[in-house]
Amino acid sequence: MHIHILGVCGTFMGGVALLAQAAGHRVSGSDANVYPPMSTLLAKSGVTLFDGYDPAHLKPAPDMVVVGNVMSRGQPVVEDLLNRDISFMSGPQWLREYVLRERRVLAVAGTHGKTTTASILAWILEHAGESPGFLIGGVPGNFGVSARLGRGQFFVVEADEYDTAFFDKRSKFVHYRPGTLVLNNLEFDHADIFDDLDAIKRQFHHLVRTVPGDGLIVYNGEDENLRATLDMGCWTPRKTFGLEAPASDALAAPTLNWRARLTDADGARFEVTRGNGPPIDAAWTQCGAHNVANALAAVAAAHHAGVPVADGVEALAAFKGVKRRLEVRGEYAGVTLYDDFAHHPTAIRVTLAALRARVGEARLVAVLELRSNTMRMGVHREELAKSLAAADRVVVLQPPELNFSLHEILAPLGDKACILESVDAIVETLRAELVTGDHCLIMSNGGFGGLHTRLAEALSR
Repeated sequence: MHIHILGVCGTFMGGVALLAQAAGHRVSGSDANVYPPMSTLLAKSGVTLFDGYDPAHLKPAPDMVVVGNVMSRGQPVVEDLLNRDISFMSGPQWLREYVLRERRVLAVAGTHGKTTTASILAWILEHAGESPGFLIGGVPGNFGVSARLGRGQFFVVEADEYDTAFFDKRSKFVHYRPGTLVLNNLEFDHADIFDDLDAIKRQFHHLVRTVPGDGLIVYNGEDENLRATLDMGCWTPRKTFGLEAPASDALAAPTLNWRARLTDADGARFEVTRGNGPPIDAAWTQCGAHNVANALAAVAAAHHAGVPVADGVEALAAFKGVKRRLEVRGEYAGVTLYDDFAHHPTAIRVTLAALRARVGEARLVAVLELRSNTMRMGVHREELAKSLAAADRVVVLQPPELNFSLHEILAPLGDKACILESVDAIVETLRAELVTGDHCLIMSNGGFGGLHTRLAEALSR
């Protein structure tokens, strides 16, 4: 079958392309942003790439067109697709029909931590000899690719709440029908498609409705929004997970089925406890309480797939992290550069807290691009300054046409905040300010104008 993918260089759709190619289909794809690393990865796998969305890319007509959610009515290629009555479906529907139908699906959903938790879960299953398939919105260091078919019965999927396609406005995750579902957390996000938090809760509840009665939902027992969503109706057994509360708060804390207790302040060592069982010591290279929670959820989900707790914990020691999740890009002139995908105030706050716990009193410089639609709409603007408070120096790129003042929003940070209007200005400012021993965390859910590479080169000079 010849499959053509519209929006092929997106993380999810690129993963679909890799899976289709591995399954033996002839795959081509179009995108307005054909550039490395995804373009290189796809071309290397044998996917034919076209730059732009020219209707000519659909001649002769493919057997199936898989439509990414970046496509909309009015685009010439979409109008041509409909006028010629070429068979089409969304990426999530294709994944369900052609990959997941014969597999035991483990899905990871939530506002934060999906990519890391799904990567840990896939690695635990791999470590246990299960050779799982997976489709993840990032590149796990243990695998080097964002998607693979695998040879075993299990398939791990990062379950995204963003909408499916121009013709299907449900969240992607309603297509996956997992037997094991992890719910990490739930906050308001994606203000470009959701009116309010209740709208997101409804979509999450649609997902809950698809989990069978003989499955399992592993959820963050400390998240009130998740509890409220499950209280709307749940027909599946549930297990809770979370970090152990300090002794002073223990009486007020909910009883958790799975618990973790940090034994190192930065989260490099911790204990995992299931129910009334004995605590099991864990040690790994990752840091942060949020990542410990991600690991705990993955161990619990893997246990439902048959992996003993001790084996799941053992696998963590060899977990290599995920690209763009507190990834160390290198040390240049004594300055350590980090890359992270954080773009929501909660993610910014926990990422900075994790790095602060690891580097101690060393100077920590946070560099942020407000790139997501939600952040540019100003939905979380009142939380932004607080989320950056742990940094010693804050540099923010001024996006075009904001309807609020960044200077006013970041005023509580005083002189430690700096707002600049170009990547060039950021590179020059940081080159002049950074000194040996500093730690510089660059946060964006996009490429940030190549800042990581440009700053590394400038520091090296």
